[in-house]
Amino acid sequence: MKLATFIHHDVQRIGIVVHDGLIDLSAAAPELPRDMIGFLEAGDAAMARARAISKKPDHLLALDAVALQAPVPRPGKVLGIGLNYADHVAESGRTPPEHQIWFNKQRESITGPGAEIVLPSVSPMLDYEVELCFIIGKSCRHVPKDRAHEVIAGFCIGNDVTVRDWQLRTPTMTIGKSFDTHGPLGPWLVTSDEVGDPHALDLKCWVNGELRQSSNTRHLIYDCYDQVSHLTQAFTLSPGDVIFSGTPGGVGMAQKPPRFLKTGDSVRLEIDKLGRLENCVAAETLEVRIDD
Repeated sequence: MKLATFIHHDVQRIGIVVHDGLIDLSAAAPELPRDMIGFLEAGDAAMARARAISKKPDHLLALDAVALQAPVPRPGKVLGIGLNYADHVAESGRTPPEHQIWFNKQRESITGPGAEIVLPSVSPMLDYEVELCFIIGKSCRHVPKDRAHEVIAGFCIGNDVTVRDWQLRTPTMTIGKSFDTHGPLGPWLVTSDEVGDPHALDLKCWVNGELRQSSNTRHLIYDCYDQVSHLTQAFTLSPGDVIFSGTPGGVGMAQKPPRFLKTGDSVRLEIDKLGRLENCVAAETLEVRIDD
């Protein structure tokens, strides 16, 4: 199944993508939660109910009549692994990591398909990173690698947009990875059963139609199951948590000379079985905002 978060008539809810339409789950199954985290927390019974509904499409909306959002618009945790493809390690001038390298992206960075990526006023060093992302479906701790597939609800495309100079100022990398709008995610969550082997997927990134990154998830140094096992040795992963699994070579910083994103640029990402995610770059509008 392809599970989407969308807005229709100014109301956000979730649905199932079928062909060129979307089943509105709030209409087809009003007993189910209307947000993705709530749906995942409802467990296997909710997933089974949705699968049954997907086989008898009703309450359909046209895809072009809704505004797709990030599959999980406000995750509890957003985690990213660094230096997880050998070619990206090489282009970064580093040695392969002895241990997994993790950082946080603040959840305010998450945005959806078609949304603007904001070029911040404080830096011109804005970079793209196509990544396979996976979304946790079950609360879990101390998960062995051979059971890690049980806790992954599904997969989507992510762009780990990075402000390079801010990233390199501190070993944690968090701020440089966490600017608002710097975590495009989508276009929907594709459930694990539909994806099959997540470590055999081509992934690509184009900037203004020029192919910049092209690889396959088989080249991950630490695969998705390694990542789940490692993280859950330290803390609990919860339904709706989003994991960015690493980017291959070809990032803008590694070009000679470096080629960072500029206002007006279009970034298109594609991963086998997951679809397409496209966002454009816009200049930041400076506005003081203090909410009451």
